[in-house]
Amino acid sequence: MEKTCILIVGPTASGKTALAIDIALHFKTEIISADSRQCFKELNIGVAKPTDEQLAIVKHHFISSHSIRENLSAADFENYAIKSVNEIFNKNDIAVMCGGTGLYIKAFSEGLDPIAATDENIKKGIIDAYNRYGLDWLQKEIQTADPLFWEKGEIQNPHRMLRALEVVKTTGISIIAQQKKIKKNRPFKIVKVGIEIDRNVLYNNINNRVDVMQQQGLEREAKQLEKFKNLNGLQTVGYRELFDFFDNKINREKAFELIKQDSRHYAKRQLTWFKKDEEVVWLKQDEILAYIKNKY
Repeated sequence: MEKTCILIVGPTASGKTALAIDIALHFKTEIISADSRQCFKELNIGVAKPTDEQLAIVKHHFISSHSIRENLSAADFENYAIKSVNEIFNKNDIAVMCGGTGLYIKAFSEGLDPIAATDENIKKGIIDAYNRYGLDWLQKEIQTADPLFWEKGEIQNPHRMLRALEVVKTTGISIIAQQKKIKKNRPFKIVKVGIEIDRNVLYNNINNRVDVMQQQGLEREAKQLEKFKNLNGLQTVGYRELFDFFDNKINREKAFELIKQDSRHYAKRQLTWFKKDEEVVWLKQDEILAYIKNKY
């Protein structure tokens, strides 16, 4: 049988984790997470990490594998995931990947363009300035230094903007202009399946999930991480809103309202990203396992 990686994609709170576990159990195989936050061992409640019971049932790669202090990129994920999938293929013809970080899935599926190395002094200066002056400063710098990225890039994503600013300050050329979009041919088959879910159901799932996170102690977890709040890994929904609460910018109730709102907006962006991928087959969650079983 041809080596095959089954990719389960979809928005946050659509049921990807449970579905991926069902598929992995059927094939007696392992899962690679494609989530840019669940890989950090310090983050748990706020990233909806698989439970200890779920992790005991099926081996997961890229879960609690790195520290929040590490500045991971999509290229780092590509290298990690290719190594992991080859390890799985040594034991099994099928591997499962599950996650909602579109750029990570794109990096694994198609590869990334080689971008010129950046100057370490420039990089340090940019990160220091960002830690001091914050997102508004970073956005203004990007708008001035790299109008092409400002037009076409992810201008709400500090990690992407920092990288773009490093590249343009070092090379004088926008990172967008350096992306040739040449797709790599992987020596294995990739099957992409997306979870089709009614938007009202999805938004209800998100709201309920945030309520559960609040009950589980998300506020306490965020408080323990407050000293790291300027790190890239914590510029994310579920933590930054609580950091604003700790800074007395908003009250507790507003913080959790914003977590729900920002999570819904994030889900919408995820759907927009994945819907552009013509290779994704969209099915309702209760149809996917039967579809996969029938196919393999």
